[in-house]
Amino acid sequence: MIDTASPIVASPAVSPREERVGMLLVFLSALMWSFGGTIARFITVGDSWTVIFWRSVWAAAFLVGFMVWRDGWRGTLKLFRDMGLPGLAVGICFATASTAFVVALAYTTVANILLMQAGVPLLAALFAWALFRERVGVATWVAIAAVITGVAIMVSESLDGPVSPIGDGLALLIAVMFSVATVITRRFSGVRMTPATCLGTMLAAGFAVSQASTFAVSVSDMGFLFAFGVVNLGLGLAFFATGARLIPAAIAALLGTFEPILGPIWVWLIHSEVPSGRTIIGGAVVVTALLVHIGLEFKRQARPERAGVTGVPSPN
Repeated sequence: MIDTASPIVASPAVSPREERVGMLLVFLSALMWSFGGTIARFITVGDSWTVIFWRSVWAAAFLVGFMVWRDGWRGTLKLFRDMGLPGLAVGICFATASTAFVVALAYTTVANILLMQAGVPLLAALFAWALFRERVGVATWVAIAAVITGVAIMVSESLDGPVSPIGDGLALLIAVMFSVATVITRRFSGVRMTPATCLGTMLAAGFAVSQASTFAVSVSDMGFLFAFGVVNLGLGLAFFATGARLIPAAIAALLGTFEPILGPIWVWLIHSEVPSGRTIIGGAVVVTALLVHIGLEFKRQARPERAGVTGVPSPN
């Protein structure tokens, strides 16, 4: 079915069932993204921009194929035309975040980047409130604080690594871009954002072309780059674009925090990189906060809705 909603008008409030589906899809996006570190460990390509290029190309190919399978060629072209300025903004956000991540690694530690990403739920909640007056419940604010605390514990052992204002600035840029993309996706929920995420991968690939020293990779590396692009990036973006428009921006950002929690677990199980004690403690804090908050959300949905509370737009 082709979405014909106007790109400048938000769709009506979703039902509790649709909101639960949205939460599941956003969680699945975080799950797909969490495999990134594990897959990257298998890739032997020395040039990061070569990795970005092939990863983005495979992700774009997957997303185009997904849309063509679902909507046909004409429907896919219509989706690109109808995404309008909101879709363009989301595409730019994802392209900027993915590019800034690679550049930031040259200046600061992964720990610092993860700590900045812990602020995504807070930024998303603030943007949603400031720009669209989407109120955030007390339980969500408490969960946001717990998530930030847990991630801070996780990365506290390595905060004394090589850092710089440029690196930390880029890490903050990643968090801001993801927060903005989350808020836009929720606000313009009548707009299909899958073509927007596809545009983001195309923009990232286009920029990588100007930076990569070579595009030649081995057969085994190409296989892992295929998984890196299709499973980790492409499928994750498809889940996120479909689910984030059904739930409040703050909750979508909270569920996305499962990515830095699950990532070290897969690396531990597959590559035998044992996480530190603080990583385990911090991860337990985050997971507990998220599970409690999700449980409270399901309980809230079972009660009559009140206008103006997170997830239920005010009639004004």
